[in-house]
Amino acid sequence: MSRVWLITGASSGFGRAITEAAVAAGDVVVAAARRAKALDDLVAAHPDQVEPLPLDVTDPAAIDAAVADVTARHGRIDVLVNSAGRTHVGAFEETTDAELRGLFEVHVFGPAALVRAVLPGMRARRSGAIVQLSSMGGQMSFAGFSAYSATKFALEGMTEALADEVRPLGIKTLIVEPGAFRTSLMGNGGVSAQLPDYEATVGPTRTMVAAGDGTQPGDPAKAAALIIDALEAEHTPLRLPLGDDGVSAVLGHLDEVRADITPWESRARATRFDA
Repeated sequence: MSRVWLITGASSGFGRAITEAAVAAGDVVVAAARRAKALDDLVAAHPDQVEPLPLDVTDPAAIDAAVADVTARHGRIDVLVNSAGRTHVGAFEETTDAELRGLFEVHVFGPAALVRAVLPGMRARRSGAIVQLSSMGGQMSFAGFSAYSATKFALEGMTEALADEVRPLGIKTLIVEPGAFRTSLMGNGGVSAQLPDYEATVGPTRTMVAAGDGTQPGDPAKAAALIIDALEAEHTPLRLPLGDDGVSAVLGHLDEVRADITPWESRARATRFDA
């Protein structure tokens, strides 16, 4: 029996690539996007498999209504993919509360509301999968990406706990951590007002983001195929970094964390009360 997918951010980037891969596998995709008209070509090519759904993931009432509608029409949601997102560049001090809260709405509170909405059905069936599109920036960060990484760190922390909670109920979770892939992410983001003192540290990040759009080495179609393979594996990993840069960044960061802790390990362990 074909699966029923609900994919946010489906009009471009990873959301669109995963939609195309699921359709190629014979599944049905409810493709959610703020601009659902961008899905017209996919709907025309696969009218029996792709349903466009206008959805703003920052609108909790719309999320509940959408999940209820999809469930009523299809009987279930087998796979939820939280792919909607955007980037943001700015030094920590440059980033305003409004900019930070806006990113959390898209990358944390929206996905959280969607997960809560689909879980009752998945629990009842004792099956399902939740895919969270994070980033290598969900494991490590650098100058200019404090706000973006803060949201992805939060998403990963929530999902790590979620995985422990739902694994016994037959529900899979997968955190995807891409490096630089040729999507519209770099061209779809915000930039904070700039303070001269941060030009040496954040300036190169702004330049990299501006110059890198359209030249990223990662192929979203290959990534989507691997994501589906990971979901179908007997032992689905909790985390799946993607791309040479993504894998290297995550593994390198793990080495850096160990290198930071090791010189202080004995003293850190000795902070217990004396017997």
